Amino acid sequence: MKRREFLKTSAAAGAGAALLGACAPRAAAPRPYKVGGKARMQLSWEPYELQLAHTFTVASYSRTTTPDVQVEIRYDGFTGYGEASMPPYLGQTVESVCAFLEKVDLSQFADPFQLEDILAYVDSLSPGDSAAKAAVDIALHDLVGQLVGQPWWRLWGLDAAKAPDTTFTIGIDTPEVVREKTRECADRFNILKVKVGLDNDEEMIRTIREITSLPIAVDANQGWTDRRKALDEIYWLKEQGVVMVEQPMPKERLDDNAWITEHSPLPIFADEAIQRLADIPSIKGAYTGINIKLMKCTGMREAWKMATYARAEGMRVMLGCMTETSCAVTAAAHLSPVADFADLDGNLLITNDRFRGMTVRSGRITLPDAPGLGLVRL
Repeated sequence: MKRREFLKTSAAAGAGAALLGACAPRAAAPRPYKVGGKARMQLSWEPYELQLAHTFTVASYSRTTTPDVQVEIRYDGFTGYGEASMPPYLGQTVESVCAFLEKVDLSQFADPFQLEDILAYVDSLSPGDSAAKAAVDIALHDLVGQLVGQPWWRLWGLDAAKAPDTTFTIGIDTPEVVREKTRECADRFNILKVKVGLDNDEEMIRTIREITSLPIAVDANQGWTDRRKALDEIYWLKEQGVVMVEQPMPKERLDDNAWITEHSPLPIFADEAIQRLADIPSIKGAYTGINIKLMKCTGMREAWKMATYARAEGMRVMLGCMTETSCAVTAAAHLSPVADFADLDGNLLITNDRFRGMTVRSGRITLPDAPGLGLVRL
């Protein structure tokens, strides 16, 4: 199976060129590298800047772009795609991702099917760099799925028909812009996600309610500081058709978040408070569920383990994403049949997607049936 060359001129070449001084593209060898007649994996990458359709504002910052690094793993004529997306709060950069990828030597492994050994090795290279690790993990999963000839939702034993609706995110903005954004998406989705956490929360919700009665999930992004005031707002939000709340208070205030969860009429999900599998025991009981994001947890392998563990502990599962191309969003979507909520709209918020993968039909996630992630390079 052949794919188009990864390092080609694209519509966003101008934006990407600004990043090259910090991190030049690393190309794979022109043909599969072999030792003793056996193919070896080759890792390559390229900086890429994601262009947002609208200014994106949350409780702590605004932005119009997101730095990103696109990754390939080639093996025996097959190509697996991955990506690292770095929103500001991750504390990771194009430079740090490229520096990490420079350390990764996949040629020491006999084949891509050694997922546990390969990803344990990748994880051991540094204590952080979760987005860079996720890029390798996603590309490796895409490659293995192609070699097996099956999509990952099927390899995990999931039913694609159980993929949930995805929310569509409306960032904090003026009433005029909020009305515009709501009109653009209200007839295409079955649930919206609204960023709150500033002093205009009620205005945001009331403005959306002028346009639509769709269910709403809200994300405070740690923006609330008074737990009693937060709880009062949650009760009001429930009356407005809100169905869940993400990260109401700062993650360090575990007792306050636990108190809100105990008294809340809505499920409370940890977002900033949960990064990886090892974090679940420390927040168990303080939240109703967890929001799993590939860029935080190092990729598909750990996301699957987190979902399984959370379910075993009686917690609910949400799948989220950063601003990403359809590559990383589709990778997360393969796990979505196990989720109670999905917020997988990152690819819909950008204007320069490089792939076609999962789609949203009548508001519901539709998974590709092609092998691996099922991506089509645009």
